[in-house]
Amino acid sequence: MANFYTDNSDLKHHLNHPLMKKLVALRERNYTDAEKYDYAPFNFEDAMDSYEKVLEIAGEISGEIVAANAEDVDHEGPHVVDGHVVYAKGTEKNLDALVKAGLMGISMPRRYDGLNFSLVPYIMAADMVSRADAGFVNIWGLQDCAETIYEFANEEQKQKYLPRVCAGETMAMDLTEPDAGSDLQAVMLKATYSEKDGCWLLNGVKRFITNGDGHIALVLARSEEGTKDGRGLSMFIYDRNNGGVTVRRIENKMGIKGSPTCELVFKNAKAELCGDRKLGLIKYVMALMNGARLGIAAQSVGVSEAAYREALSYAKERKQFGKAIIEFPAIYEIISVMKAKLDASRSLLYETTRFVDMYKTYEDIAKERTLDKEERMEMKAYQKLADAFTPLSKGMSSEFCNQNAYDCVQVHGGSGFMKDYACERIYRDARITSIYEGTTQLQVVAAIRHVTTGTYLNQIRVYEAEPVAGGLEPLRDKLKAMTAVYEKTVAGVVGTKDNEYIDFQARRMVEMAGHIIMGYLLLGDTTRNESFRHSAEVYIHYGEAEVTKNAEFINNFKIEDLASYRK
Repeated sequence: MANFYTDNSDLKHHLNHPLMKKLVALRERNYTDAEKYDYAPFNFEDAMDSYEKVLEIAGEISGEIVAANAEDVDHEGPHVVDGHVVYAKGTEKNLDALVKAGLMGISMPRRYDGLNFSLVPYIMAADMVSRADAGFVNIWGLQDCAETIYEFANEEQKQKYLPRVCAGETMAMDLTEPDAGSDLQAVMLKATYSEKDGCWLLNGVKRFITNGDGHIALVLARSEEGTKDGRGLSMFIYDRNNGGVTVRRIENKMGIKGSPTCELVFKNAKAELCGDRKLGLIKYVMALMNGARLGIAAQSVGVSEAAYREALSYAKERKQFGKAIIEFPAIYEIISVMKAKLDASRSLLYETTRFVDMYKTYEDIAKERTLDKEERMEMKAYQKLADAFTPLSKGMSSEFCNQNAYDCVQVHGGSGFMKDYACERIYRDARITSIYEGTTQLQVVAAIRHVTTGTYLNQIRVYEAEPVAGGLEPLRDKLKAMTAVYEKTVAGVVGTKDNEYIDFQARRMVEMAGHIIMGYLLLGDTTRNESFRHSAEVYIHYGEAEVTKNAEFINNFKIEDLASYRK
């Protein structure tokens, strides 16, 4: 029997990170919930035991059910009947299994029928589900929209909607429109308050909406008449039970075909205001998108895992010239780099998740009591790191996901181009990860200020000061040298004070920071677990070449050369 948790020791390694002891204690309010709920943990060991048991269940469902249904779901896909989505049969089976196992809303507080788990095991479950079927995680994983309701809705709304999510209802975030993609301040779906109905009415069209016919949706709409920018937008909660929204069509996509991407028509759809007016884009969507980007980073890692395993398995089985192709340097080089990119992506994913979880937990505690000075400082520090690492994780992991999927097909050769092998589907599914929830280019826009203001460099110094296991000093020395190159390169670019030039070189500088950070994270992993040594060695050599390449491009580039790129 396939179990995607027990067959991957790397997951348990990240689950047992040293910061988890403090994180879980904060999340559990020093385990006081045990007095109210018989299933709440009474200490750290009990909490971790619960995490492991649930992850084993998620791993079994991912391996035995979701993965087994993936090919059929890809072929059948969802369809529209009477203006609503009907999932593929395999998707229905997947959802049924996860709902019966209680794996919906696992990070929600217990008072709303959740399990109050840390974000780490939740993201870990998303990692495994993505490995099984990248399309299905878009249906199951959108439950993280519930975090936005929990964070910003009023108590009546929380009591109304969150238990439904925990019981198995699906969600959607209705943001983009035909004329408003990355530029969400151009959203024009109209929200009008009806005195007669005592609620808001939504009218207009939304496009490219993932799981658009979910039971509960967060909708960005224009509530302020006469406005044209983000200050006129508010966030609303739409309940499918109230009607008013029809699915015009499901997009015919390259990949993630089991996930219905819908065009929606709103006609006097009743909705509730979530939070305050005018803050829909400025505050709530930003929080929603950060959570979604962390989810896509997890999806990217899961797809990378699937690609790596498919390539490794095929390379061991396929024989040419009398021996398995994995024995040829041209093949084992590809597979070693795939594994290094996978491990580096996963290390960055869980480091980012811990940062997000720490600051959000402190924010939640602050609603219950006043934080002391040390707690406030720690919350701000983790929030800054979460803001810096989220776009870095989404950007780097999704690009590596695409590269690993490409290399998986390449290892398969002609067979990889055929639908007989899973790598063909993996390749198609991977492509979206660097596009939706903000393209890689938009992740660079979010990340570059952490290059120019020194957030990444300061955290690199923190990693640099940490002890490493014996024999790893030469690798740390390489990272120190890479950091010196990065610091000098950034200083040179920022020193021009030319914003267009800084933006032009932004991607290369962000990538340089990413390679160094991921290298240090793998050193830390190896110090705690020797099994990561090979990936650390391969990745740091790879990162060194990439940092050198980017630095040379930047250093040899003249500002006046920008004109030739504009043509």
